[in-house]
Amino acid sequence: MNKYRIGVDLGGTKIESILLSPDMKELYRDRIPTPPGNRYEYIVKAVYDQIRTTTEKIPEKSVFSIGIGIPGAVNKETGLVHNANTTCLIGKPFQSDLETLCNKKIAMGNDADCFTLIEALEGAGKGYGMVFGVIMGTGCGGGICINGEIWNGANGIAGEWGHFSMDPGGRPCYCGNKGCVETKISGSGVEASFFEMFGRPLKMKDIVEGYRQNDDPCKIIFIQFLEDFGRALGGMVSVLDPDVVVIGGGLSNIDEIYTRGVEQVQKYAFHKKIRTPILKNRLGDSSGVIGAALLKGS
Repeated sequence: MNKYRIGVDLGGTKIESILLSPDMKELYRDRIPTPPGNRYEYIVKAVYDQIRTTTEKIPEKSVFSIGIGIPGAVNKETGLVHNANTTCLIGKPFQSDLETLCNKKIAMGNDADCFTLIEALEGAGKGYGMVFGVIMGTGCGGGICINGEIWNGANGIAGEWGHFSMDPGGRPCYCGNKGCVETKISGSGVEASFFEMFGRPLKMKDIVEGYRQNDDPCKIIFIQFLEDFGRALGGMVSVLDPDVVVIGGGLSNIDEIYTRGVEQVQKYAFHKKIRTPILKNRLGDSSGVIGAALLKGS
C-alpha cells in the first residue's frame, strides 16, 4: 500500500473526514455538522469541501484514493442512491456528481458496512469469523463481515436490520413501511416516541440522563427503548447467529445497552442461552470513517 487514503463518513448530524498515510497512520481528521434542511446540493458541496480540505494535507504529487460511507447504498445498475436515511440522496447520482467535482474516481459504500469492516479487521470484532456490526445513531443500520470481507448479499442490502417492521401499526418510516427498527431504537426514533407520549421535545442524551435520575417519563421511554433493542437484535441473532455483535454510532456510548439491553436480547433470542458477545466498538463510535478509507476500489 503505497498511497494516501481519504475517508469520508456522511452522517445525519455530522460529516467526518480522515487522511491515512501509506502505512495506515492517521494524519488528519475533521468533523463538520451535516447541512440542515435535507438539501442535496448542500450535502454535495459540504462533502466536496471536506474532500478538498483533506486533499490539501497530502504532499504534492502523491498518489491517493477517496472512499465515502453513506447512510444508504448505490445501485450498481443505475449509479443512483437508494435506501438512504438522508432522503435527499435517494435517486441522485451522488457518486458520479462527486467524481465530476473531484475529477477522480471515488469508492462509495454503506456507512454500516464501513464501520463493520474496520471493527472486524482492527477493532472489537478482530479474530471473529462472522461479525455483525450495528450502527445506532440518528438512524439505524447494520453490516455483515465474514472472514474479513463485507458480505453484501444478492441485493446489496445484507445486514440492513434497521428496516424490517417490528410494529405494523407503528410510526411511519421514510422507507414506506411502519414501525421499522429505525423508528424504535435510533436516536431520532426514541425522541419522536417521547414527543408523541408527552407532548414536548427532548433529546436522546437528556432522556438517558433523565432515566438515570429516576424521571418517570424518561424511565418509560428508555425502558421501552431497551426492550425494543432486545427484540430487534435478539431476532437478528436468531436468524444470523453471528460470532460477535459490535455496536457503533452515538448510542453505542449508552452503558445500559450492555447490561439491561443485553438481558433483553437474551430474552428475545430463540436460543435461551446465547453465547454471542455483544460488544462496544473499540475504535470509536465514528470509526466507520476509517473503513470508508479502506473501501475496495478506492
